[in-house]
Amino acid sequence: MVSILQILLMVIGVLRMFIIAHFIMSWLIQFQVLNIRQQFVAQIWYGLSRLLEPIYGPIRRILPQMGGIDLSPLVALLGLEAVRIVLTNQLYAIS
Repeated sequence: MVSILQILLMVIGVLRMFIIAHFIMSWLIQFQVLNIRQQFVAQIWYGLSRLLEPIYGPIRRILPQMGGIDLSPLVALLGLEAVRIVLTNQLYAIS
């Protein structure tokens, strides 16, 4: 059971890094530091977008429109942090 909780915590850590990378890339693309027409940048951008859309989609349907501001990465990070706290508490309770 401890191993499963540790694996879930590792997956949450990887998801957090992907969300942060996607968030930073979106700003860099918006301010034209990165060019989406470059093949490498486009592959990373579309790969992260396809990977994170199942997480962002339900959050976007629940959140109200904010005038062009997408708060779904923030809500996803807060949700992942809440799950991480619960799993960590369970891990300490077991051991």
